[in-house]
Amino acid sequence: MFTGIIEAIGEVVELTPKNGDISLRVRTGKLDLSDVALGDSIATNGVCLTVVDLPGDGFRADVSRESLSLTTIGQWRAGQPVNLEKALTPTTRLGGHIVSAHVDGVGEVVSRVSDARSERFRLRAPAELARYIAHKGSVTIDGTSLTVNKVEGAEFELNIVPHTLAETIMGHYGPGTKINLEVDVLARYLERLLQGDKAAATDSDITLEFLTKNGFNR
Repeated sequence: MFTGIIEAIGEVVELTPKNGDISLRVRTGKLDLSDVALGDSIATNGVCLTVVDLPGDGFRADVSRESLSLTTIGQWRAGQPVNLEKALTPTTRLGGHIVSAHVDGVGEVVSRVSDARSERFRLRAPAELARYIAHKGSVTIDGTSLTVNKVEGAEFELNIVPHTLAETIMGHYGPGTKINLEVDVLARYLERLLQGDKAAATDSDITLEFLTKNGFNR
């Protein structure tokens, strides 16, 4: 588990194809690896990766075909910056929200405009994930815990302050940028609970109209 508070910006060193999936090597920059062991998890642009090698200046991880199909990793190239966060400990400050780093899908930056010292981003989520994104709710973008400022259908807006722009890769975002998106896990559990005994059924009766009627959507 993670908090969505980025600890460092790393850099993709290489992606090596291996029997249908890939081996990924990341240089971790200022991230302290002194307490990281083989088998530990590091969220990389919001993707939970297991450390299989520690070459000294970073780590290496194997990326499965499942992860390649649900994230932007297949589009990464050597030299690309990535957000990094080590797994939380019992004494970690929960400055963001509960993040599993199990990416739900790939979204896209629609627009970016300046607003005083902040930047306002508009993003588009995959249609099947839009119902989990709520006004003033939490969402994880490339591993960064963020607050949703506005929602219109499958599109939503974020206000990003200078510190977040400087300490994450969001400063590199522009229209068309693909991002790893993880919705709030509480929203998923809420949907499941609302189904009650119907949760085991093949078809779900939970719709936007149902959520609005029951006070879960504004």
